[in-house]
Amino acid sequence: MSSPNPTPLDLTLDGGALTARLVDFPSVSGDEQALADAVETALRGYPHLTVDRYGNNVVARTTLGRPERVLLAGHLDTVPIADNVPSHVEGDLLYGCGTSDMKSGVAVQLRLAATLPEPNRDLTFVFYDCEEVEAHRNGLGHLARERPDWLAADFAVLMEPSGAVVEGGCQGTLRAQIRLTGVRAHAARSWLGDNAIHHAAEVLTRLADYRPRRVEIDGLEYREGLNAVRIDGGVAGNVIPDECVVTVNFRYAPDRSEAEAEKHVREVFDGFELTVTDFAPGALPGLAQPAAQAFLEATGGQARAKFGWTDVARFSALGVPAVNYGPGDPNLAHKREEHCSLSAIAETEDGVGPGLTSCGAAPLIGGPDRPNLG
Repeated sequence: MSSPNPTPLDLTLDGGALTARLVDFPSVSGDEQALADAVETALRGYPHLTVDRYGNNVVARTTLGRPERVLLAGHLDTVPIADNVPSHVEGDLLYGCGTSDMKSGVAVQLRLAATLPEPNRDLTFVFYDCEEVEAHRNGLGHLARERPDWLAADFAVLMEPSGAVVEGGCQGTLRAQIRLTGVRAHAARSWLGDNAIHHAAEVLTRLADYRPRRVEIDGLEYREGLNAVRIDGGVAGNVIPDECVVTVNFRYAPDRSEAEAEKHVREVFDGFELTVTDFAPGALPGLAQPAAQAFLEATGGQARAKFGWTDVARFSALGVPAVNYGPGDPNLAHKREEHCSLSAIAETEDGVGPGLTSCGAAPLIGGPDRPNLG
């Protein structure tokens, strides 16, 4: 899979400069091989790491026999470039495709992998492909199915953009189609037909009257939502339609299972023909875990619920509690003007690495002898 002479990555660069180098290394989903090659080659240069590869997914681990293992994961791919590569700097801001989502987080991972030869917990660094596209292509999903032992850990941090605030767990998501039927007829003689689109009124009324649940888990408030996201119907401008399909999306708190989420949606739309078309489970925040508590303390002691779905759910399915934490701003992800603060990148590295040595006698990751490669 690897190319014979991949362009090198210099992990002695500071986090901002390394992020810029990564951004200038185009890696749109499905085209990550060159970057995966460079990441693999760079990590193999550090004798304290064991490096494995599966497809365009690279996993580096310390094997020091520590009693706990912490995993940090980030995806190598970006959405399609929008005339925003190469990167450029304006003041404290680094602009370019992937700066926020999530090459700044990947840069922090790489820096920590290079500068923590003797952490007080064993570390695993996962760099994976195809996060921004269909779920069946997701590299972390491939590892979970084919190499689950590589993902074994007591706690995981997904370096997704979160504005350097811990975001616990994630919502689950379910999409369903509600099919409404009628009788086709000429629009000039509508009394001979039965308009399927008109039957959608009751579905929309139930949605308008719906009161979403709020639930607190590990001190974080998750807000649910059930909404229509698409309506399809109509044959022609002179035909009474005999079919209409309303697509709904349910974002649910992670204390519900997939089966419970589906049961709830079916109860809301009782009496209608409903087909579930897509779903992904949520992830509990797991903030009661000792490693999670240490991480939270080291990064400022504040956390919020994650609204949306992320790959922390894949760790949750493996029994590994996980949080989202990265320097990027999620509101800038995928934008043409995507950017990330250089100071935020540095602060995130300091928080996840040596800054964690302040957590009592057993800091989460760092050790006192972390070399300064910059």
